[in-house]
Amino acid sequence: MSAMVFRVEMDREADGRWMAEVLELPGVMAYGSSEQAVIAKVQALALRVVADRLEHGEAAPELLNISFAVA
Repeated sequence: MSAMVFRVEMDREADGRWMAEVLELPGVMAYGSSEQAVIAKVQALALRVVADRLEHGEAAPELLNISFAVA
């Protein structure tokens, strides 16, 4: 079974906040006060979305083995 790699894209807003989104999961994005905080938040949200999809039978088998790559 191959692993699903979720790409996390980050950007810093004009007000200093960090924003991150998981490109493979539309709508999964979070804000944080630091790079580390926003990465933790967006990864946790992505895992919740994947868990919900698995629970409802909406996930592909590759979502059973996932990793994150921060860009």
